[in-house]
Amino acid sequence: MTAPDTATRPLPPDVEQAEAAIVEHYPRLVRLAYLVLPPALGRNRRVLTAHSLTQRALPRGRRAAGADAALVRGGVPAQRGGADGPESGYAYVRLRVLRSALEAGIPLSFRALPLRGQLPPLLPQVWGLRLFPRSGGAEELALDQWLAGLNGPGRAACVLRAVEGLAEPDVLRVLTEAGVADPAAAVAESGDPAHDALFASPEFDPCVLQARPTDLLRRRRFTRAGLAAAAALAVCGALLALPGGGWGSDGPAAPPYALNAAAEQALDPQQLVRASAALWRTSSRTDYSAWPARGDRADDVALLRRALAVWARPGKGVVVSATPGTPSGPPMGPPQLLFAGAVDQAVVVLLYDGLRVVRYAEPRAGTAGAALDFARTDGASADTATGLVLSRVDGNVRYLTAPWVTGAALRDLLKPAEAPVALKLTPEGITPPVASPAPGGSCGSWNAMALTGDGATRLVTDLGELTPARLTSGAPGAARDVSEAAELGEWSKIACLLPSVRSHGVRGVNAWTYAKQPLPENDGTATWLCTRAETWQGGSDRVQAQFLAPGAALAAQAAKAEGSAACGPREPRVLAGVLWKSRAGSWYVLAAGSAQFASLSVSGGVSGSATGNRLAVKAPEGAQVDLSGKLTDGTKAGVLR
Repeated sequence: MTAPDTATRPLPPDVEQAEAAIVEHYPRLVRLAYLVLPPALGRNRRVLTAHSLTQRALPRGRRAAGADAALVRGGVPAQRGGADGPESGYAYVRLRVLRSALEAGIPLSFRALPLRGQLPPLLPQVWGLRLFPRSGGAEELALDQWLAGLNGPGRAACVLRAVEGLAEPDVLRVLTEAGVADPAAAVAESGDPAHDALFASPEFDPCVLQARPTDLLRRRRFTRAGLAAAAALAVCGALLALPGGGWGSDGPAAPPYALNAAAEQALDPQQLVRASAALWRTSSRTDYSAWPARGDRADDVALLRRALAVWARPGKGVVVSATPGTPSGPPMGPPQLLFAGAVDQAVVVLLYDGLRVVRYAEPRAGTAGAALDFARTDGASADTATGLVLSRVDGNVRYLTAPWVTGAALRDLLKPAEAPVALKLTPEGITPPVASPAPGGSCGSWNAMALTGDGATRLVTDLGELTPARLTSGAPGAARDVSEAAELGEWSKIACLLPSVRSHGVRGVNAWTYAKQPLPENDGTATWLCTRAETWQGGSDRVQAQFLAPGAALAAQAAKAEGSAACGPREPRVLAGVLWKSRAGSWYVLAAGSAQFASLSVSGGVSGSATGNRLAVKAPEGAQVDLSGKLTDGTKAGVLR
């Protein structure tokens, strides 16, 4: 981003130049307005208002004058080939958009005439649809909740830095020109720029939208009844907002669209299923259905009512997310209560309907900014139902553990020789906040939790979802919990590849050393590993083959596949190859397969074959080859892809 040139002060641009700047940079301007507008407007209204403010930034005359000239006293930046050049007029329209967005956050008062930014948008208008940006992940949700706590100037300072890439002096200048009384305080409130990259997420892009219909049944009634029945339907709509003749407030839930006996029973907090505290000791199923209801708000009928109502019909102010393959519809009957209580800065309710775990979260004060998260959990067992995420705050995660978990410890997978650090669980089984593995960037550490109980110690890690992923080691069909030093050593080499399966609904990840290969020129012995991430939905498992050179700190990915049965119980074999350079500078094609392979062959840029499940053929640098193998039963098999 080219910084503005405050030394030049040309006249405001022609209306044609301003229009060209708006059209060329329209997505960028709308994103700026959407992020600065107050979150209390709701996502649908913020989208429409952001588009309206951007379109209204076009000056009225051939050239802006008077107040508009004062608006750009800092001048349009000097031409440097970017969006802020004087011919583009971008800096001028950006300032008009910013000022209007800040005005929209000022409460209306009878003591003064409304400002233009406070007026409802005339255009664009959308009838019959609700529009909102696509939902992001947990990090985007946390950033959105943090932005909601800032005032308008604070959000403006944060957006100018993160989206526009302006330096602090330029941010102060633009805020001053936009009429902010205390720009320095706004910049101080704008937070740490470490998370600025998240502002490019589709969650904050009001030009890439999802559409949902408004109330179809009510629209049809209005059309048929006409103006004569409008008042009567308004009264009926108000009555329908109280399910069951007066249950109470549904908080941020959308208006009801249908009422019947089964739906009312599923929304009745008095009908929630509550397991006894000792059920898990005698139940034939040791999954989430055996969890008792816990939390200091488990008897808060109003909270539970809001959680159920929002689950059935989330309003436009509710942020909804779901792991891949997880339906986000209402419950089919009364769900089971797992937890309801205050956790960190939120009030959390965990519910379970046999197929999904649902997490409802709202601020401690009010319901603005409520969130609803879905995670598929059918087929869970004592091995995979060990914990659920209660909260994520500032990169830390706090879990509610299963009732059979008696101890917890934190382990850094990249430091297998270090002993795990014991964690103190609350009487209800809640862990202290622990640092979650970073979703990207450098991999200096990777935290996992060792949960002890029910006769085993299971290693789990956070992959950005409600359910932690279980980590195991061993050949397909014989996976076991990670406990041995050798298994921990393997995981220390491949843990940094886990971000590739983050937020994909992963149930568990198994690592398996399927071959060891002596390297040419006596360069040591390489290790071939296969990592399989199994998902809750079962049809999109992710498989990776990795090559670990002698002395290497981390394994390198050799091949990958999605939806493949390879390296699993159904097809317990894998074949992969790499182009490897020896210490002497020679290049080789290295390949290794699991024990099911009787021979390997390579063709294309180089030809060669080998008996057994390992192959090493000298090759030119950058050679492109085809690798295949034959199994012990004579059938041909290809590489993992």
